[in-house]
Amino acid sequence: MLRGIDLTVNPGELLIVAGPNGAGKTTLLRILAGLMRPTAGSIRVFGSDLRTDPLRRADVGLLSHQSLLYDDLTPRENLEFAARLYGLDHRSERAGEALAAVGLTDRARDPVRLLSRGMVQRVAIARALLHGPRVLLLDEPFTGLDVPSSRRVTEVLAAQLNAGTAMVLVSHNLPEAWTLASHVSVLVRGKWVIDEPRPADRDAFLARLHTALDD
Repeated sequence: MLRGIDLTVNPGELLIVAGPNGAGKTTLLRILAGLMRPTAGSIRVFGSDLRTDPLRRADVGLLSHQSLLYDDLTPRENLEFAARLYGLDHRSERAGEALAAVGLTDRARDPVRLLSRGMVQRVAIARALLHGPRVLLLDEPFTGLDVPSSRRVTEVLAAQLNAGTAMVLVSHNLPEAWTLASHVSVLVRGKWVIDEPRPADRDAFLARLHTALDD
């Protein structure tokens, strides 16, 4: 259960949300994505309440624990199908551009079931970005990625931030996204225990984080 959560993420900003398992991080992302209704309060995307203006959900991209990919389809087929669901034009071109952004053009025609865990994660990120969301919600985007893939994803996210995308990123691995973040919040038992602009001293913050999680 989330309690008293208040957050604002402006265009071009990235909020990292950290916390132990069961703290409510995934629930928070599902509420922000409009997949769950909060029992109190509101979620506003560029001034519009998601409950009264559900079309605003098209402004949101979500990377969840589930890849939302079909194993027997290729990455290109998966993205073209997702583009059809979003009602996008030029589906083949957009799928190709999204795969190129995550460095998977050479695997575009292999069934997803033959890809490594890290490659599947990169295709899922491409899917989340396919429709050009203005808000991007990411649940552990670096899971399963090797160092080169992590670097590629970091570059993709940096480009999205430079283009004005607002992001909320849930992660256990803070160093991966630290340089991109503008704000860091820590969720424990459904409430913020740390909520502040990203500190300059990452190591000192990590020490405070471990103390907060041990309390």
